[in-house]
Amino acid sequence: MGFSSRGSVTTPLLEIGYEQAGDPGGVPVVLLHGFPYDVRAYDEVASLLADAGTCVYAPYLRGFGPTRFLDDATMRSGQQAALAQDLLDFLDALGLASAVLGGYDWGGRAACIAAALWPDRVRGLVTVDGYNVQHLASAGEPAKPEWERTYWYQYYFHSERGRLGLERHREELCALLWRTWSPTWTGADTAFAASAPSLHAPDFVPVVIHSYRHRFTLVDGDPRYQPLEDLIARQPPITVPTVVLESGADGVGGPSAAEDRECFTGPYEHRLLAGVGHNVPQEAPAAFADAVLTTAAMSRS
Repeated sequence: MGFSSRGSVTTPLLEIGYEQAGDPGGVPVVLLHGFPYDVRAYDEVASLLADAGTCVYAPYLRGFGPTRFLDDATMRSGQQAALAQDLLDFLDALGLASAVLGGYDWGGRAACIAAALWPDRVRGLVTVDGYNVQHLASAGEPAKPEWERTYWYQYYFHSERGRLGLERHREELCALLWRTWSPTWTGADTAFAASAPSLHAPDFVPVVIHSYRHRFTLVDGDPRYQPLEDLIARQPPITVPTVVLESGADGVGGPSAAEDRECFTGPYEHRLLAGVGHNVPQEAPAAFADAVLTTAAMSRS
């Protein structure tokens, strides 16, 4: 079960570690994890997709696991444009003209941006919780109080106290997020132990802290990504075949993914997963794998 091999590719800024499963000649599928998770989220999904004849790649995001920056001087940015560019660079490094993309949380954001800006590179998209793209111009607008309460960790990371808390207590803090974001998932603690080593990568803390400060416009981004951020700010629609998965028991508050329907102008399905928390691929691997295969089929029709 899971991935059968590991590898790495060199991009302009990173050495990206990844895991792979399935037939190298099959439809390429790239699966992207979120914070504070890693590629272990896709072990069962990868097995199911490999059995269906696809070739699955799961890269470790910048700041996680074996992925490393090539230059000590490179800004440890966690902004959404950086994640999207990393994804495009990963496809280029593997020589993949296009792929089906699937992701949630940070990884879902990278996948959505790639699908919106480079649709010729994306055969289909599976995104958890809809149009997962930050609108920085409205970052200062308050959400409903019951949703804001669940964002405590973001506000915590805005402070030096929070940065130190993540540095010194990263496993305790991140395990707490796993449990609270997936309140119905009894296997969270056991699964966390397998992913915890990826949170000890040398760039984990600076990348995470920058991500949660940049999205609230509290810090500047890496200037190299500003042209891309300008394109993202237009909130471009996603035209590729898409299945939107909505967590029915997500411990992170927010609007229904169905409210993003107008952001998707191509073939589209919305699927509500009752009783499933934030970590959809690990909590509901069969549903996630089926969504990937559905988008792959949509792209061939």
